[in-house]
Amino acid sequence: MSEIKVPDLGESISEGTIYKWLVKEGDTVGQGDVLAELETDKVNLEISAEEDGVISSILRQAGENVAVGEAIGVIGSADAAAGSAPQAAAGGKPEAAPAPGSVAPAAAAPVAAPSDAAVPAAAPEGAAGNAALASPGARKLARERGIDLGEVSARDPIGRIGQADVKDHGAAGPGAAAPVSPAPQGKPEPAKAAAGKAPQQEDGKAVERKRMSRRRLTIASRLVEAQQTAAMLTTFNEVDMTAILDIRKRRKDAFKEKHEVGLGFMSFFTKAVIGALKAYPLLNAEIDGEDLLLKRYYDIGIAVAAKEGLVVPVVRNADRLSFPEIERRIGELASKARANTLSLQELQGGTFTITNGGVFGSLLSTPILNTPQVGILGMHKIQLRPIALDEERSANRPMMYIALSYDHRIVDGSEAVSFLVKVKELLEDPEALLLEG
Repeated sequence: MSEIKVPDLGESISEGTIYKWLVKEGDTVGQGDVLAELETDKVNLEISAEEDGVISSILRQAGENVAVGEAIGVIGSADAAAGSAPQAAAGGKPEAAPAPGSVAPAAAAPVAAPSDAAVPAAAPEGAAGNAALASPGARKLARERGIDLGEVSARDPIGRIGQADVKDHGAAGPGAAAPVSPAPQGKPEPAKAAAGKAPQQEDGKAVERKRMSRRRLTIASRLVEAQQTAAMLTTFNEVDMTAILDIRKRRKDAFKEKHEVGLGFMSFFTKAVIGALKAYPLLNAEIDGEDLLLKRYYDIGIAVAAKEGLVVPVVRNADRLSFPEIERRIGELASKARANTLSLQELQGGTFTITNGGVFGSLLSTPILNTPQVGILGMHKIQLRPIALDEERSANRPMMYIALSYDHRIVDGSEAVSFLVKVKELLEDPEALLLEG
């Protein structure tokens, strides 16, 4: 027998939330099989079986917070599980199927001789024990449904009550979840309000209450922290994308055939940002107390919109990568982000971030810093606009607004504006990107 424990989650992460179980009690598992998925502040991690056996108990349910090293389940040996099945049946557990020869005596005793004294006698002791061992999620659910934890049967061998036990008890009979007193007229009963997906407010309008995921809570906290701790300011410029679009039109087929990856916009922007960072290094710095950390490497974060929320995987040493290598690496990271398989290492340590709201149709925005970084570049939608070529001529050109948000504590306005102008110049003259590299 072995415990299923929460593994080490990496630097600065001490707890997570059980996202979902992929097995149930009684399932046979092999060493290395994935048992559960754990959600952390940054990524989802898989918890695997360390030995062959049978899931004898699940101690913590989906949605519960767990700490590193905490036991969330137990794996028993297959032989022990097979041998304990008849004993569990004879013990009278509700879920077990009793042996044919023992059905009549076990079932008849309480029915034929229902003693009022016998049943309540064991209730107080069980109530105290059950309440003490109930998980926080089970306690909350029991309060919402008006269920006495002392009446709930636990499937856990040590008697711990989980949310599933409370739900099963509520479904066992109409009296289990019924409120003690009728709810006031015009308001939903507590049990129904908790169970329904769209409970009613007092004004009668339907709403749905959903718990925020751990990642969404972290994103919210980090964004608020960035606005509260940094002297954040945004400056804007616009880029004529004619030259880049022309290169992509002429070269994209040959590029794809040779490198087996498409020639997108991100490699151009990554190269342009690196060239500008070399010219204005404070945008690649970090504040550490009263010191500045000027970073002489270029790990560029690329913001990706995933199902669970925005993540920023990092392209390491992007200044040493070629155009196809950058495109390939960004494609790999984006695929992992959408499949929720990014590692913690792929999310840590960026020096500057690029975010592209243009893929969703954004024409202009003010991106929020990805602290502790002090700069983030926002890309936007390419749109044809009439541009004056000189005093007498104008033409429709594919234009993109770009935005630089920066920390004014260490980056002055003149440096930020110059940085953005440098990015603009490099993008409008793509050949210069080769020289900057």
